[in-house]
Amino acid sequence: MFDLQGRTALVTGAGSGIGRAIAVSLAGRGCNLALADVNEAGLAQTAQPLAKSVRVTCHRLDVTDREAVSALPAAVAAAHGGLDLLVNNAGVALAGTFAQVSEADFEWLIEVNFWGVVRMTRAFLPMLQAVPEARIVNLSSLYGLIAPPGQTAYAASKFAVRGFSQALAHELEGGTVGVTVVHPGGVATSIADSARATAALSIEELERGRRIANSLLTMPPAQAGDIIVRGVERRRRRILVGTDARIASLIERLMPVSYWGVLSRMKGERM
Repeated sequence: MFDLQGRTALVTGAGSGIGRAIAVSLAGRGCNLALADVNEAGLAQTAQPLAKSVRVTCHRLDVTDREAVSALPAAVAAAHGGLDLLVNNAGVALAGTFAQVSEADFEWLIEVNFWGVVRMTRAFLPMLQAVPEARIVNLSSLYGLIAPPGQTAYAASKFAVRGFSQALAHELEGGTVGVTVVHPGGVATSIADSARATAALSIEELERGRRIANSLLTMPPAQAGDIIVRGVERRRRRILVGTDARIASLIERLMPVSYWGVLSRMKGERM
């Protein structure tokens, strides 16, 4: 077991959703926390109850800001003395098909979802390698296993996180830093409601898309957070969160070209 008691973890996107749930689950195991998010109010809400049991520091961070990411290791080292676990959870969503989404919006999503992971990993890898055992946890998605229509930017970013994590794990094999990639399915967060919308979508199209997306987001974040942390404790290289992620992974492996027809029919039956 990767014992979390007394260790220190950095969690990005900790101001809400899965990031907050991961932080709560880590604190419950006695893990000290450096919490990062662009949402300072959300960070404070996450940190306040946890600070009663473990050491917690809050760091306002935009993972697309190269200078801010580069400066964060020194701040974490000053506050905590070191780092044992990096959880790259921060992410955003974008509504619209490839034809509807602008190049600027596509690049924005990739900057957050993929380059944020790469920058944070590069910035903190030396600190992680300085302790006897450490771990990097990168949040991909169900859409890092399958690629549905209307998710070109999001799926591209999450498949990139998956590939980056797997290659990095192979490169670090035999060393002191392990790598975990996580594929959450439909977790009941605000990601659909907060997704950036392209101007090409009408209000009716946007609202319909959000209703459909939210109907598929059913797992409580606390449950997802605990599944992820338990997987980290067991040094799992891949964590599938939810029945939908497990089913999608299986069907994609069995039918790598035609899986979407099967999955879309299953989705239609549930709705």
